[in-house]
Amino acid sequence: MSGLMVSTLPSALSASYIACMDASITPTPIRKPFDITVTPPGSKSLTNRALVLGALARGESMIRNVLVAEDTHVMLESLQRLGFGLSMSDNNRTVHLTGGAGVVPATEAELFCGNSGTTIRFLTALCSLGNGRYLLDGIERMRQRPIRELVDLLKNLGARISYVQSDGTPPLRLEARGLAGGLARFGAAQSSQFLSAALQVASLARNEVEIELAPGQTSWPYVAMTMQLMDEFGVTCELTRDPKTGAPRQINVPKSPLIAADYTVEPDASAASYFLAAAAINEGSRVRIAGLGKRSLQGDIGFADLLRKMGVFVKVTDDAMTAEGTGELESITADLSGMPDMAQTLAVVCLFAEGESRLTGLHTLRHKETDRLAALKVELEKMGAKASIDGDSLTIEPPEVVRGANIETYNDHRMAMSFAVASTRANGVTILNPACVGKTYPDFFDDFARFA
Repeated sequence: MSGLMVSTLPSALSASYIACMDASITPTPIRKPFDITVTPPGSKSLTNRALVLGALARGESMIRNVLVAEDTHVMLESLQRLGFGLSMSDNNRTVHLTGGAGVVPATEAELFCGNSGTTIRFLTALCSLGNGRYLLDGIERMRQRPIRELVDLLKNLGARISYVQSDGTPPLRLEARGLAGGLARFGAAQSSQFLSAALQVASLARNEVEIELAPGQTSWPYVAMTMQLMDEFGVTCELTRDPKTGAPRQINVPKSPLIAADYTVEPDASAASYFLAAAAINEGSRVRIAGLGKRSLQGDIGFADLLRKMGVFVKVTDDAMTAEGTGELESITADLSGMPDMAQTLAVVCLFAEGESRLTGLHTLRHKETDRLAALKVELEKMGAKASIDGDSLTIEPPEVVRGANIETYNDHRMAMSFAVASTRANGVTILNPACVGKTYPDFFDDFARFA
């Protein structure tokens, strides 16, 4: 077992990797149908949730198949700065984490969260359980990303949090004295991560926590994922739904310790979407995603159902999913409010469909690594499509021939990976700053080259 050194990056984020940040890559379109099996890296969403729950649990947790990428590195480094004991083995894929039993060991820490939304949001909630002073910050883009709804929710539960620079955005300072708990109300927020962050620490408040939910909750599958993962660590939330609509109405979190777990992170469903999409737009091509199927906790597996509606042959078993291009790709109208990270991938698939497609429920895209809604419009139009934005909806009219273009990635990993899908069909698709995929999938272009 080797210890994690906060002064160095994991091997997947080496100096040579950082040096290629300004490079570009022009993948070659495929020459013949492919038939491959892919196992994406561990889920970022599940990795960072499991690390937080393990840190707060009683005992030593083993978190296996963790994602090794920028977003998880800043989480691991921050947990170590907060005094939690951790080490890594199995080529950094397994984290041995000694939990603090609800206590944050360090009474003072400065945490750099990069541009990882899960990290800064989850750690803001975690630090609210502490007894001391904590400062949380990130890169310049992070200082533009909203966090007010989380701060307000935690304040209603007894946290002491203030804004250091701009009201409503990081950096944040916490003068923590633990969480009192009690009753709070949560609206339809800009990110489901705000609610997930509070839920993960709620059982360790001094009093039982009850959160009333306004209608129209954002990206609910991610909240459901959080509660299912909390079950693995010994805390079961009680969810009440509206008897007429079935919409979530209230969550009760019992006052209870989290218990250490031996947990294996499943492959990342968001990462799988790029490979499924590549098969979808190439007739006769087939991709099998190993380790990801009906049993998944991730809402993004619903992407396979969207492809099926467009005419792709899709098969999903308990632990795998397969997509095969049929050569007949129909347009789609899809509400992506439950899986907004799939918007860019689906938009690229729509470039090759017959007829106009409309993607709705995209309000959260404006507050991601970039304004993804605006970025999508610009880059789709470079490739010959007609794209228009109406509120939180995007309409895409595909061109007769998809043309190559220099794709600006805006330092957004999902822009790079989704538009790489188009390169399997279109000549001259150049991805600028491909190294931005290091945020969640450093080896993406190596794995993607298997299509050639």
